[in-house]
Amino acid sequence: MTALAPIEHPPATAHLAAAAQHPFGLRLFVGVLGVLVAAIMSGLNNRVGGLALPDIKGGFGYGLDDGKWIGTVYTAAELAAMPISAWFASTFSLRRYHIGVVLGFALLGLLMPFAPSYGALLTMRALQGLLGGALIPVLMSAALRFFPLSIRLYGLSLYSLTATFAPNLAIWLAAVWTDRLFDWRLAYWQIMPFSAFAVWAVWWGIPQDPVRLERFREADWPGLVTGSIALVMIAIGLDQGERLDWFHSALICWLLGGGILAFIAFLISEFHHHLPFVKLQLLERRNLGLGLTIFVGLLITLLSGSLLPSDQLADIQGFRPLQIAPIGLLVSLPQILLAPLAAWLLYQKCIDARRLLATGLLLIAISCWIGSFVTSEWMVAEFVIVQILQAFGQPFAVVSMLFLATSVVAPMEGPFVSGLVNTLRAFSTLLGSTVLGHLLIVRSSSHEQTFVDRAGRSGMDLAPADIASVAERIAHQAFTLSIADCYRYLGLFALLLAPLTFFLQYIPPPTIPPRGQTQG
Repeated sequence: MTALAPIEHPPATAHLAAAAQHPFGLRLFVGVLGVLVAAIMSGLNNRVGGLALPDIKGGFGYGLDDGKWIGTVYTAAELAAMPISAWFASTFSLRRYHIGVVLGFALLGLLMPFAPSYGALLTMRALQGLLGGALIPVLMSAALRFFPLSIRLYGLSLYSLTATFAPNLAIWLAAVWTDRLFDWRLAYWQIMPFSAFAVWAVWWGIPQDPVRLERFREADWPGLVTGSIALVMIAIGLDQGERLDWFHSALICWLLGGGILAFIAFLISEFHHHLPFVKLQLLERRNLGLGLTIFVGLLITLLSGSLLPSDQLADIQGFRPLQIAPIGLLVSLPQILLAPLAAWLLYQKCIDARRLLATGLLLIAISCWIGSFVTSEWMVAEFVIVQILQAFGQPFAVVSMLFLATSVVAPMEGPFVSGLVNTLRAFSTLLGSTVLGHLLIVRSSSHEQTFVDRAGRSGMDLAPADIASVAERIAHQAFTLSIADCYRYLGLFALLLAPLTFFLQYIPPPTIPPRGQTQG
């Protein structure tokens, strides 16, 4: 089987059988398109649910703490499903597994607005998160398996849309459901047409592989239990940490401490098992070990294009999602063209993928540098240049990183890599959001204290009626400065990641076989 480039270490996994190959054509393309739509649907469901949470809480009549747990249980369950999904797809066959997961995902979305109690809602949301987390890894496995060499990079560019297109489009969708159509239930029901198309496309286009239930006898069940427990505990600890005051809370200490211990047990079990869910030995290959480290940092920097401008406009200007939506569309819509453009560039003989990756990181760093000049007067128009740079930088970096990492992997190893990449992808987004949220609070408090100290030393004599106005202005200015600080941190982080790309192994552009020759 032909990989995108020579493999550093030939796979020594004799127990793995290569999946049957099928000639690429319209049916197979439609099938993979169905897998893509389901993966994007999963990402949108999570992000839109978070953005529309104030309206959802109001619809159910829940308070702030109750609403926070609605998002937490989804995120935790989604993360737990990431490392094991590709294994189950290989066991039950990609076609049957994917259709079953999409149908369950859609059914839960349909019923969720009618949840009879808070406990039922949390249970349904957790189950939907588990199924949603199972959908995204299948996309990378399908792209590596079904796309022939001549267009395989375009398949990876489709996967990149889950990290660049979906999170930014979600801002606009949340605005449509809550501010235009005024029905929070649509935040859950939006998945229905996507699900219908995905089920039909996969049923029609993806070939049926044999079911391999004998794999259950060889599965790493201790790894499954410890890994799932670890990821759920860590995700809950990170997501609830700020609200519960981190290590001042016994619950957070138990969650993070216990989660780390369970994760260590998971790594030991997976490393020594002959049929793991995530093959850790692959990290010995430089482009996977170092590459995925860069990938984690890259995903954290991507939050500069979605979280920071949205928070600034919502907190300072009081914008609703409908008014913030153009910020997300400036990044998301161009991805439909720019992600394939990045793939096309990587096929050119004069392009070094490491340089394109570094270029993407530098564009993100420049975007953050411009964003660091944010003031409390900035509206959507002032963020346009920032977002355009993000729109180019994100696909150049993500697609190049995926190419460099997957080029040292044989197609039969695709499920292992898919679980690894997607687990890191989900964890990095959660970790980045948590760290940035904490930084915004800490830096805002620091700036606010500085302003208060200066006002006190100036000896200003304010009338009681003016105190509230001044306090509000100080709070707004402090938050704006904290946004600027976060832009600087993320920009510097992207800048520091750029030189690391040249320590990756050089991978030449894929050589397309002559017409008529078999492609892997």
